[in-house]
Amino acid sequence: MWVRIVEMKIKVAIVVKDSMEKVWNGWTQPAHIKEWYHAADTWYVPSAESDFKVGGKFITKMAAIDKSGAFDFAGVFTEIIEHEKIGFTIDDGRKVVVQFEQLPERILVTEQFEATDGQPPDAQEMGWQLILRSFKSYMEG
Repeated sequence: MWVRIVEMKIKVAIVVKDSMEKVWNGWTQPAHIKEWYHAADTWYVPSAESDFKVGGKFITKMAAIDKSGAFDFAGVFTEIIEHEKIGFTIDDGRKVVVQFEQLPERILVTEQFEATDGQPPDAQEMGWQLILRSFKSYMEG
């Protein structure tokens, strides 16, 4: 018997009204990541570390404000094209590509990621989209 496993990819995007330089820095610098990397206001980032280079590792600790849970989002950078693209592999082996596209007075940020079997695809899409909304709010706030 043959079994073929097809990896499902999910794509989310948002438009941010700011300069490419500021959006890139907001996305890549740990001090900024700590301010926006959460899907709900009931969560926060107590620590974020990044060796931002191909082969470098990153780890973002996410925690519930009420201390009911915490987890690490970690991986390794596989591709970096300044102001254009960031590729990385999460510790569970899934691949993610983040693209930055200059529009008139705005930046389109698109994330494409491999879905996990642990959650319904629509729930994963919503979670990653909420994180993008948090990023937009932080950058434009």
